[in-house]
Amino acid sequence: MAGTLTDTKTRPREEKRRKTAGLPPYNVVLLDDDEHSYEYVIFMLKTLFGYPVRKGYELAREVDTKGRAVVATTHLEEAELKRDQIQSFGPDPLIPHCKGSMNAIVEPAAG
Repeated sequence: MAGTLTDTKTRPREEKRRKTAGLPPYNVVLLDDDEHSYEYVIFMLKTLFGYPVRKGYELAREVDTKGRAVVATTHLEEAELKRDQIQSFGPDPLIPHCKGSMNAIVEPAAG
């Protein structure tokens, strides 16, 4: 018999390393405005980041009281993507005069 399954040699599978390893961290910072409700912020953070309602509320409150909140820390490419998603999320349907999305910036994370 020409070959059997036991004659087959397999190479060990190499683990792929995450491309983000060693990259400097960046913060996605949500900025406050008077045109969006807490409900909007909570829903947006749940949709874009998967945050539970409680975490969304805490971040919405921080934005409201401090004028800004770090909503994510990641590598630059993903931080820019998340910023863009925030800025294109659309207006708050609960606020009639709301004309657009919230604003966010990307900044280097400390340390």
